Amino acid sequence: MDRTEPRLELTVADGVATLVISNPAKRNAMTAAMWQSLPVLLEELAADSSVRALVLTGAGDTFCAGADISSLRDPSGAPQELAVAAEEALAAFPLPVVAAVRGYCVGGGSQLAAACDLRFAEEGALFGVTPARLGIVYAASSTRRLVALTGPATAKHLLFSGELIGTDRALRTGLVDEVLPAGELDERVEAYVRVLVSRSRLTQSAAKEFAAGHEDRDAHWADQARRSGDTAEGVAAFLERRTPRFTWPSRA
Repeated sequence: MDRTEPRLELTVADGVATLVISNPAKRNAMTAAMWQSLPVLLEELAADSSVRALVLTGAGDTFCAGADISSLRDPSGAPQELAVAAEEALAAFPLPVVAAVRGYCVGGGSQLAAACDLRFAEEGALFGVTPARLGIVYAASSTRRLVALTGPATAKHLLFSGELIGTDRALRTGLVDEVLPAGELDERVEAYVRVLVSRSRLTQSAAKEFAAGHEDRDAHWADQARRSGDTAEGVAAFLERRTPRFTWPSRA
């Protein structure tokens, strides 16, 4: 394979899937093919019982500079629809997703980062939501997600102006969750996802649904908790001062 070809690179190790956005010639811009491939990869990962968490990052020193602008010449709006479909698939992924951001996180890159559960950034990263620069109507679902993260005022600032903001403002407004000094991002993300892998997938999956606003699922998750035995295991492990062995979901 041509290593410069635009692609999504996937690796899985020790329960953690790492998905790398790679298009080095264009600051990791997402092509139509990359947008299309993301939901497929996520569906495969969701079905893999060995995967417990997902890290999304960019190759080299950039997260993602947005959509490949050449694709936006399509007057049908299909490229934007692909981007929104990919964003929604990422947001709906049933396991914890952490974005590891360095460099530019702009346009479609910011859509992807916002769809992750948490965003850790390296100092010096730049964030921007730039449809106003191109005369594009930002999707309602993407706008709501941005507002939920940052509040209406910051979301409007980003959308109205298309200006880029740094990590200080991104952290202050809730766009990112942690900012790390240069050279420390990968180590922190690796340590954090190791914690996620050790915790109850039952708790994480239910919390992710509830946080997303899903209603009328209390009975479902209460039933899952009763059937799984994970609560009893967690309490026993705490009292016995050992690592719990959570088993939900059972693959028997």
